[in-house]
Order: sequence, then C-alpha cells, then structure tokens
Amino acid sequence: MSNTSIHFYRPYDLFGEFSNFYLAPIELDRYTWPTTEHYYQAQKFSSDETHYQNIQRLETPREAFFYVRTNKPSRLDWNEVKDEVMLKACLAKFQQHSNLKELLLSTGDQILVEHTEKDLYWGDGGDGTGRNQLGITLMKVREILKNN
Repeated sequence: MSNTSIHFYRPYDLFGEFSNFYLAPIELDRYTWPTTEHYYQAQKFSSDETHYQNIQRLETPREAFFYVRTNKPSRLDWNEVKDEVMLKACLAKFQQHSNLKELLLSTGDQILVEHTEKDLYWGDGGDGTGRNQLGITLMKVREILKNN
C-alpha cells in the first residue's frame, strides 16, 4: 500500500465521484437507484416495500439520508449486513460506469479516505481517528475490479 492517500467527501470536489452522494445511477435489486446513497438507505427498509420505493423515488441523496431519520428502519440485522450492502452498492456503481471504474483503478494502491468530521464509521472523523469504512470498501472494490 502506498504512503500517499486520496481524500474525498463532497461529490463536486476532487475525487468526489467516490462519494455516495455522487449522481451515478445504479441498477440493483429490480430498481434503478439515483445514487449509491439511495440504495444503501433503502436497504434499511428491505422488508417494507413502501419505504423502499419511497427512498428510490427521492430526488437527492440528502433526502434519502434524512428519510431514515424521520422513519424508523425495520431491518433488525442492519449492523451485521451494512458493510456488505455498501460493498454491493459500490461494486455496482464502479462496474456500471466505465469512467468511474477507470478513475478508481487510476488510484493504484493509494489509500482512499472519506475525509469528514461528520462520520466516525464511514469516514475518518476528520482527524484520522475514524474507521474510514467507505474508503476501505472502495479499496476492496478496486481490488475486485483489478482482478476481474
């Protein structure tokens, strides 16, 4: 692994394509999702078709993000499956958009970091103390794409 890292967060900044808020529709589980964020949030309601479809139809990823804060998710195994859900969504994104696949592969072996103080799990916490699970997930996707 290279000592250099690539930081990303906002979809309109450098490497913003790595953000889940970046507009790159994916086809997954019978639907077209405007962003990976839409898909990820909808999975929290996978047993409730109404909420699932409501999220799919939301205009922005921010709306999808806040939807789950105003509606109680029904999925009881969420903490056990959330990493796999994110991997599935990110893999679809980079497999279905060749330009994004090329961008991700162009990062070589650099460390990918979702740099934000707003998230200690998916991001780095802003100071490196966070888990950076989105960065870890994207590096897994990169390895899968390299090997296929």
